[in-house]
Amino acid sequence: MPSRVGWLPAAAFILIWSSGYLAAKAAAPHADPLTFLSWRYAGVVLLMGLLALAFRAPWPSRRDALLLALTGLGIQALYLGGVWVAVRQGMAASVVALIVNLQPVLIALASPWLGERLAPRQWLGVLLGFAGVALVVGHKLGGAELAPLPVLLAVLALLGITVGTLVQKRFVPHFDLRSGQVIQFSAALLLTLPLAAWLEPMRVDWNAATLGTMAWSIVVLTGCGISLMFWMLRHGQAAAVTSTMYLVPSVTALLAWSMFGETLGATAIVGMGVSLLGVYLVVAKPS
Repeated sequence: MPSRVGWLPAAAFILIWSSGYLAAKAAAPHADPLTFLSWRYAGVVLLMGLLALAFRAPWPSRRDALLLALTGLGIQALYLGGVWVAVRQGMAASVVALIVNLQPVLIALASPWLGERLAPRQWLGVLLGFAGVALVVGHKLGGAELAPLPVLLAVLALLGITVGTLVQKRFVPHFDLRSGQVIQFSAALLLTLPLAAWLEPMRVDWNAATLGTMAWSIVVLTGCGISLMFWMLRHGQAAAVTSTMYLVPSVTALLAWSMFGETLGATAIVGMGVSLLGVYLVVAKPS
């Protein structure tokens, strides 16, 4: 991937994506999860819609629009909704991270369907990356309760982002990031908003913390982070792009350590090194 995409966009994506867990933590006391996500999706539709109109962005064909709506349901609604609600239902964020970080493994297994071939070195990297994630979050797994509903939600999130990524990479890799995200997030909103109205009191405390988290989620996490991920998928191997997510728990742990004083043990530090080695094996250009 770096030979065609570059390390700088990948590093920016990892840092931005890692901040999403901190944003979820900041928003949790002030808003119901599906309600917060509905407001976020609406904000993204407004932002990207204005950008599309201002720059006269091309709109996809009817076929591509339907595919983008489908991928929006998987990558946005099912993934984010599953993760946020699983955490709200009491599942430890470390357990959620471990489950959803199986995505690079599933993408690697599906790589022949995408017409991509992974070298043995890359397969080793995929396995090492997941092992590193397990080491990073492992010290937080002790005593974690695994209730059926949160586990089901985390698995649903994993399947949503995996299937959405595969469909987008194979059938609609090239689309305008502004108009395309209007379609994706509109589809996510059409699913999430009725669920929020049905399952939640739709509580949002509009204080400074909530407004700041909402603005960060719309402009940075989506406007920059999601756009970067789509851009990298367009130019690199799907397995290589998704494997960079192995570094997200490590960066999140470092951010939580520096910002909130959370503990960072020796095992977690070793896991960070193992994850980094795994990602390098997957994405580095062979000599």
